[in-house]
Amino acid sequence: MPVTVVPPTVGRMSPEQVPHGADAVPRSVRAAAAWSWRLLLIGALIAAGGWLFSQMRTIIVPVAVALLLTVLLMPVRADLERRLRFPRGLAVATSIIGLIAAVSLLAWLAGRQIVNGFTDLADQAVAGFNEIRIWLSEGPLGLDNQQIDGYWERVTDFVGSGDWVSTAASGALGAATTVGHMLVGLLIAIFCTIFFLLDGRSIWTWLVNLLPIRARERMHQAGRRGLVSLSAYVRTQILVAMVDAAGIGIGAAFFVPALALPLGILVFIGSFVPIIGAIVTGSVAVAVVLVSQGWVAALIMLLIVLLVQQIEGHVLQPFLMGHAVSLHPVAVVLVVATGSMAAGLVGALFAVPIAAVLNTVILYLHGTDKFPALGTDDHVPLLRRRPEFPRRRPLRPATVAVTDDVVTSEGITDEFDGADRRRGAPRDESGPLVDEGRES
Repeated sequence: MPVTVVPPTVGRMSPEQVPHGADAVPRSVRAAAAWSWRLLLIGALIAAGGWLFSQMRTIIVPVAVALLLTVLLMPVRADLERRLRFPRGLAVATSIIGLIAAVSLLAWLAGRQIVNGFTDLADQAVAGFNEIRIWLSEGPLGLDNQQIDGYWERVTDFVGSGDWVSTAASGALGAATTVGHMLVGLLIAIFCTIFFLLDGRSIWTWLVNLLPIRARERMHQAGRRGLVSLSAYVRTQILVAMVDAAGIGIGAAFFVPALALPLGILVFIGSFVPIIGAIVTGSVAVAVVLVSQGWVAALIMLLIVLLVQQIEGHVLQPFLMGHAVSLHPVAVVLVVATGSMAAGLVGALFAVPIAAVLNTVILYLHGTDKFPALGTDDHVPLLRRRPEFPRRRPLRPATVAVTDDVVTSEGITDEFDGADRRRGAPRDESGPLVDEGRES
């Protein structure tokens, strides 16, 4: 008797069980596709935001500067109001005028020192250039005087050809446009700073009330914590900049006393770009010492700059920034680099404070409160509420009477009364008009 061999069916699926269409795509591919289009959408939104920023830079940057100035001047205004009993307007005016006076004084001192020391620096630059020329000819490079003279002739030919005149003219036109934008931005920054100090709470309340009702309270509390982070960053960065400027300025005073103050002011301004700014401005100080005093003094000045940077990176940044900003030095460098690539010097200046505020706000919205001592007792007033709907009367028992095939009724709901009023029927004034227990 022949034996029939039946093929095994284990592991096979019937045609009805075979996946079709989207079900045939593996789950990992579907998840990757879902993430991909969401990431593409986020990238498109970021690109659109960058384009909008580039178009509105003349307005956005002054408003950001005004916010930083407001955070800086708020303690001054509060002290004037509390201790000297100044009215709000007088305290704001005194704070802004004092800031303008301080900046103008620093600029005047720096300009005066530069003018006084420019002649000495020019003579020292000539001597330094001669030393460099001697080193090129007698040093390890072994260049002869003919090669050096050839390079020098190229430089003088370029200067004498007049090509640089057109370049300078186009640069001057661009500088004029930039100066015009800077003046407009300066006016916008001062104007916004005045009103932020005068009525910042009302402006914030108006902004929060643009959000849906359920999101207003959480965004208000998150904004309070973001403002604390921004205030801590500004105050700490000013202190760090003062330490950097003092250290590098004192070091420069041993080699170029006439330019120590301008170099210190330059380092102070550059230190508002964390880590990178002080390095760049410190290198300027090293270059000035190199030109004026030679290699040995420049190496000593470089050691001073590196020592100041070590103090900033290992002492000031961890202990002063600390819990308020909570950004790792690697994150700071990457954020500054990204900001400078995206928006140049402006991006480098605002990258770290924006990152610090976003870090605090996002953590709070995800349940991590970096400043629990602030509490949640401060609430923003509601300027817009839910729309009020027409209120109805409660139902009254209906009384029906039948007399000779005529039916009459009383106590019909207020909707019918409203319909009768729209048709011109007299209004029934009986019964309560509102339900006291109902909220709009």
